Amino acid sequence: MPYISSMVDAVNAILWGKNILVYMLVGAAIYFSFMTKFMQFRLFGKIIKVLFKNEKQGNGVSSLETFFLGTACRVGAGNIAGVVAAISAGGPGAIFWMWLVALLGSATAFVESSLSVIYRKKQADGSYIGGTPFIIEERLKMKWLGIIYALASVICYMGVIQVMSNSITGSISSVYNFNIAGLGTTTIISVAVALMVVYIIFFSSSKKDAIILTLNKVVPFMAIIYIFMVLYVLASNLTSIPMMFSNIVSQAFGAKEMAGGTLGAVVMHGVRRGLFSNEAGSGNSNYAAAAVETNIPAKQGMVQAFGVFIDTLVICSATAFIVLLVPETVTSGLSGMGLFQAAVTYHIGSFGAPFVVVLMFFFCMSTILAVIFYGKSAMSFISENKNLNLVYQVIVIAMIYIGGVKQDLFVWSLADFGLGIMTVINILCIIPIAKPALDSLKEYEKEL
Repeated sequence: MPYISSMVDAVNAILWGKNILVYMLVGAAIYFSFMTKFMQFRLFGKIIKVLFKNEKQGNGVSSLETFFLGTACRVGAGNIAGVVAAISAGGPGAIFWMWLVALLGSATAFVESSLSVIYRKKQADGSYIGGTPFIIEERLKMKWLGIIYALASVICYMGVIQVMSNSITGSISSVYNFNIAGLGTTTIISVAVALMVVYIIFFSSSKKDAIILTLNKVVPFMAIIYIFMVLYVLASNLTSIPMMFSNIVSQAFGAKEMAGGTLGAVVMHGVRRGLFSNEAGSGNSNYAAAAVETNIPAKQGMVQAFGVFIDTLVICSATAFIVLLVPETVTSGLSGMGLFQAAVTYHIGSFGAPFVVVLMFFFCMSTILAVIFYGKSAMSFISENKNLNLVYQVIVIAMIYIGGVKQDLFVWSLADFGLGIMTVINILCIIPIAKPALDSLKEYEKEL
């Protein structure tokens, strides 16, 4: 175990610590933006129409449902804790760079998601399955590399599940403390969350995937309550909004930061937050994109491109606004979730702590369900043996409980390790084979 831990830490230090992934993702985002002629701006109105056009048939999966699935994975505890960390380390200026990288990164999401539709497989029941491993096998004829990507996916998702579970129990136990039959708060919550997932996975009577049905309800709800709360915060601080935006822009290019040699840090914190939140370039959302009931790859690419906008420009921005519209005296000396909770309490009073608990539960629960769905696709690529996928789901339930009761930093490092390997493979593979996705865009634009 010490050897494995050292290897994981060494790889993470190279990929994350040296910002190799940042340069790869930014480079891909700029490249694909030019190759698609900045479709994320040119076709924004049409993207909205595509998203809400119900093109599914029977029990097929619609674009809107895959949008909810992809959003569920992108939106999690990181949209709160990660943004708070970016502001704490890089100041308000980091938010500007977070926005910019999301605007560019949506082009990467378009290309990779379009490719996942082009190179997916149809299953016996008529549903579709796909993702980066399937792209690698079908287009590059390198199944061994697809298996490595799929294994990295499973490793990443095991870590993510534990992180999200721990975030749920941590947010609840920080506000409420109870004991039932000798069991503490974290144990009770961990068991409850695990049982919820068991019910959704194994006891749903629906013909359609129970995870997709659940996320159809959870994602809109969690987004709406958060956006309404932020709208209330903005309405309550109208006079402070111009100054907030002025600080964001001025500190993004600020002479003070440049003179102090901190401008690079401001830029990097914002860029990393944007990239690691919306996950454009990692190939994660490809598992969701492949499931859609459509014969036009570009349509699904547009949907996932919009998911990047929602994750960073809406959800992450909402967190930033909540924090930046609070006097510094209120959050002085605080960091992470403690800082965010203090900011929310400042805005809405005694309802702040319970609101954060509810918000974190839905954010984290939706991510858990989404990565379970993604992991099932990865396991199906590795082996079509249904028993293997059953074993994966059972292990997932165990990870939810273990992550809830204990914070294991090694497992958290595994999540970074898996995501890093996924991103490197995905970027290196999709850049040289992007032409079919670009051709689909041209054909769809003619149709439009």
